[in-house]
Amino acid sequence: MSDRLCLQGILFVLYNDMAWQLLPLELGFGSGQTCWRRLDRWQEEGVFDQLHRVPLAELNAAGELDWSRACVDGSHICAKKGAPAPVRRRSTGGKRAADTT
Repeated sequence: MSDRLCLQGILFVLYNDMAWQLLPLELGFGSGQTCWRRLDRWQEEGVFDQLHRVPLAELNAAGELDWSRACVDGSHICAKKGAPAPVRRRSTGGKRAADTT
């Protein structure tokens, strides 16, 4: 299965908001499972990050980007979810017997 056909299948599934297993074989994109595995592999390899960075770099070099209108959200950077909770320490010593005097 060619990468181009798999990408078309991935885009078809995402655009139509459908389950992978419902991708019609008659369209020629391969099975939904094949498209999903290719999407997962490409994501792990950073293909989509590159597809985002390369045009940005080219547009920036050409002075075609207006960075005053840029924004950053949690889908592009790691967001801290608060301070780490302190670890609760458990006592390893036995309980003291009450003084019997």
